[in-house]
Amino acid sequence: MGYSRFDPATHGRAPWNIGKTVGTKRPLTQKQIWAIRFFLDREGRLRDRALFDLAIDSKLRGCDLVKIKIGDLVAGPEIRTRAIVVQQKTGRPVQFEPTSDVRASLLAWLERRGGTINDHAFPSRVDQAHHMSTRQYARLVDEWVSAIGLRRQEYGTHSLRRTKASMIYKATGNLRAVQILLGHTKIENTVRYLGVDIEDPLVLAERTEI
Repeated sequence: MGYSRFDPATHGRAPWNIGKTVGTKRPLTQKQIWAIRFFLDREGRLRDRALFDLAIDSKLRGCDLVKIKIGDLVAGPEIRTRAIVVQQKTGRPVQFEPTSDVRASLLAWLERRGGTINDHAFPSRVDQAHHMSTRQYARLVDEWVSAIGLRRQEYGTHSLRRTKASMIYKATGNLRAVQILLGHTKIENTVRYLGVDIEDPLVLAERTEI
């Protein structure tokens, strides 16, 4: 049930979504990814570059991303070529493979950050013993997209989660693979998440000649 126009308590109260863009957040394009990377490198924001790169590559939800520990990312002195994280929402593990550029930015940040394998990779600015909050992560994403001229109302933390998944789907049309990479329990969730409609499989069919 929503607010009723007959309820006096709601008179004069602004709708929660006034001035906000409601719905699926847009994924980033390759050009936008590199624009954000250039901005972060120019500003010398080593932590933010590592966080951004990991968000794109891992395709994790914000609540899982901020809780990653150093031990999840490193094996000895090196960044893992394959990492596994148990999702908070589903309790199921999901794997991802950081690319060489992402491993380099993570290594640069962790060398500066220091700490042990039991410490969070991205600590809270308030209490170093705790991880960065999802609210702080969301604020950073707003700042990054605004810095390259995008409207923050159209982008968010899920934009980073959707970016690589959307690229993989467009390149392969393989929904099952994307479902596994995102850690979705049902393929219907992946269809909704990517915004796939009937035209997409039809386009793939038209491109296939027999």
